[in-house]
Amino acid sequence: MAMTDKLRLGVNIDHVATVRNARGGDTPDPLRAARIAESAGADGITAHLREDRRHISDADIEGLMEVLSVPLNFEMAATDEMQKIALRHKPHAVCLVPEKREERTTEGGLEVAREENKLAHFIAPLREAGCRVSIFIAADKRQIEAAHRIGAQIIEIHTGAYCDAHSEGDFVARDAELERMREMSTFAHALGLEVHAGHGLTYETVKPVAAFPEVMELNIGHFLIGEAIFRGLEPAIHEMRRLMEEARA
Repeated sequence: MAMTDKLRLGVNIDHVATVRNARGGDTPDPLRAARIAESAGADGITAHLREDRRHISDADIEGLMEVLSVPLNFEMAATDEMQKIALRHKPHAVCLVPEKREERTTEGGLEVAREENKLAHFIAPLREAGCRVSIFIAADKRQIEAAHRIGAQIIEIHTGAYCDAHSEGDFVARDAELERMREMSTFAHALGLEVHAGHGLTYETVKPVAAFPEVMELNIGHFLIGEAIFRGLEPAIHEMRRLMEEARA
């Protein structure tokens, strides 16, 4: 299969808000981080409004909708409260993610197959409002088929197990997970789903995933915000983009 067009980078700014909330007040400002990411070449900004408001706040989402010229990918749990917020703002994309232990599959993505009927009803109004609906799931055939059946346009493959195995030095498990993600990217693409990937990606782990021809977007946050402490946010993003483009070439 031919490579897709340019691989997009979505920068997740949640953990700028985590640092701000550690002592209260206004700094560091996630909106400022979003603007810097945008000028550094991010194709989109990702922010997760958690039910417990652990990092991103409602005011952050309001602000992002006002200042961004790139698309906002609004991560949220499948709750009535979050649905109302999403329908009020109508972000470019809504990505459903697990927040509670019982919502997760063993690999960490959302359990779609067991909640198919409920989730189909949940996403219908979001699609009608013009939001692109994405589901954050493990590289698991059953979950991908369920995401397709309920009417999601996008799946985001959870890369956490692959990244964890790499950092633990378990290269057999890492390579097995990488192969599984590769196969499931191809499978999802064949169903007509757009394929994204993310969670835990670093400079060391990004290239093999960026090389998957079906993957159109990577969402990376925690590592980039951490790296920004040492080298600045713009250089951190430039380096990630360089590695992504190298893998894609």
